[in-house]
Amino acid sequence: MNQVRVLRRPQTRVVETNKVLRNTYALLAMTLLFSAFTAGLSMVLNLPHPGMIVTLVGYFGLLFLTQKFSNSAWGLLFVFLLTGFMGMTLGPILSMYLKFIPNGHQIVMAALGGTGVIFLGMSAYALISRRDFSFLGGFLFAGILVGFLAGLGAFFFDMPGLALAVSAMFVLLMAGLILFQTSQIIHGGETNYILATVTLYVALFNLFTSLLHLLGFMAGDE
Repeated sequence: MNQVRVLRRPQTRVVETNKVLRNTYALLAMTLLFSAFTAGLSMVLNLPHPGMIVTLVGYFGLLFLTQKFSNSAWGLLFVFLLTGFMGMTLGPILSMYLKFIPNGHQIVMAALGGTGVIFLGMSAYALISRRDFSFLGGFLFAGILVGFLAGLGAFFFDMPGLALAVSAMFVLLMAGLILFQTSQIIHGGETNYILATVTLYVALFNLFTSLLHLLGFMAGDE
């Protein structure tokens, strides 16, 4: 009887892990599509960018609400509000590249392709290797905090060189965050698919915008 219980525990854990993975990727796909829709809507309506302050208040406010209600159906509502809002802020940025930069279409597609390759590569490595990357948590938290503060400094003090360095830093940090979050799901460190989805979405959003900035700079258009 004891052996049966011991055998059931790992099997139950695997089933739960697979369920979290499926739910996370399904919700992530839906939020990415919704975010793309709101970005496209923002571009069609030619909406202006809301500005740094409104973006930060909206982002952190909706992120707080998503985390607070992550164990209820309200969490799903707030995760779509968050990703939809971020899509709206992305629309004006994409419009700038597509309308005012000669090779803007190529830059946007290259950034999109790079984001996809990095996401698939990091996710596949975590899933196939089954290694535990929880040790990256502290480093990623500190790095993101430093990068965020440096990004604010670059914006408010108009320091393009620092902004470029922050973008390069965030490409590495977001790749690490994808690896870390996927590993957390696999090893049971994250059992809430709403929170896992938000983390992966934020990683993809920052990865895409950072690559967009770097590729634009390398193309000589920024």
